[in-house]
Amino acid sequence: MRTPRQAARILLIAPDAAVFLFRYDDEEIGLHWTTPGGGLNEGETPEEAARRELLEETGWTDLAPGPLLFTWAYDYCREGVPVRQSEHVFVARAPRRDPVGDLTAAHAEDGILRWRWWPLAELPTCPERVLPPQLPDLVTAVLRAAPQVPEPIDLGYVPLL
Repeated sequence: MRTPRQAARILLIAPDAAVFLFRYDDEEIGLHWTTPGGGLNEGETPEEAARRELLEETGWTDLAPGPLLFTWAYDYCREGVPVRQSEHVFVARAPRRDPVGDLTAAHAEDGILRWRWWPLAELPTCPERVLPPQLPDLVTAVLRAAPQVPEPIDLGYVPLL
């Protein structure tokens, strides 16, 4: 039995179509790259959590979650506890830049190993997992629909194990 956990993330896309991702190492999933974000605090909306997590993980104060792009759920271990995480993922345009401030302690606490702006063309050939696995296609859909954003989709439960 897995503990349910609600989370929110922001898919940041730069003008050159690069995507900002963090690298993690989970005991079940292994090395993987995913968007900034994390769990909802009590009473927090997904939008509020996405904004807070982005600030905590990047130091950026000038970005906000845009429209909801997709939802999905997957299993992993969080601090040794098996969880089924359900995520709301918002999309936002962002300038290509480095995180600001001393984020070393925050990244260590969250298990973030490093960050990188990934060119869209390189995502499908990443030697480690990119989560969700559909991320390259989702970014492509956003770019094709610009300046609009595609209607939100539910990817449902995506087995990673």
